[in-house]
Amino acid sequence: MWSDVILSAERQHLLRLLAWSGLSIVSSTALFTLLVARRAESALLKHFAMQTLIWSIVIAAFASAGWFGLHLRDLAGATTLERRAWLNVGLDAGYIGIGATLAACGQLLGRRMAVVGAGTAIVIQGLALFLLDLQFAALVSR
Repeated sequence: MWSDVILSAERQHLLRLLAWSGLSIVSSTALFTLLVARRAESALLKHFAMQTLIWSIVIAAFASAGWFGLHLRDLAGATTLERRAWLNVGLDAGYIGIGATLAACGQLLGRRMAVVGAGTAIVIQGLALFLLDLQFAALVSR
């Protein structure tokens, strides 16, 4: 694969990550605003929105840092990028598992809705990252 093709794929991947984080920031902020406007006391929704916002900011920070580090890669750089992409896919699967465990424990060990909300948000963010990173890793591995 040519280095300009890899650069283009990496640029598109980072744009998708930035788009996802932007949509997540907007949606979590809207949810917070709705909760405040209605004076609702939902621990599940509050912690869901909080986790979504935190994850989105972190994703945006990593994607922005990656954007400023874009460059043409030689064979060694392309190999490193591919391995990092597959590592991210594995980490994303771990995030999904951690979020599911957190949500299940919150539900089963005392009906802690705050923990369920946080765990659910982690699962959703992990799934989105998993799909985006898997698509990028498959493209770079060709």
